[in-house]
Amino acid sequence: MTDAITIAERYLAVWNETDAQRRRALIAEAWTETGTYVDPLMSGEGHGQIDALVAAVHDRFPGFRFKLSGAADRFGNNLRFSWDLGPEGGEPLIKGTDFAILDGERLKTVHGFIDQMPAAA
Repeated sequence: MTDAITIAERYLAVWNETDAQRRRALIAEAWTETGTYVDPLMSGEGHGQIDALVAAVHDRFPGFRFKLSGAADRFGNNLRFSWDLGPEGGEPLIKGTDFAILDGERLKTVHGFIDQMPAAA
């Protein structure tokens, strides 16, 4: 069984990948074909829509990077972890916590919660 940190870091690598071809390959490795993502700002189902969501974040926040914040927890098919988003080498401007349901070692559903976001974001 893959540990929680490895799965969370694999997930964040998708969000950090700017090369579209490489990102799509990472999505295929990390997500089930019918995987879903939802947060208060956006949602998508399947690899193509998830890729479009990630690309939209890159367009809105160029040069920003996601990083794991604190520990990641896993029990059975449930995963929880927090993340920070900000300019590379700078202080995070946005923080969140994601809860995921796994199908084996791949993401089936991810529900994202925004813990901190400036009004201007």
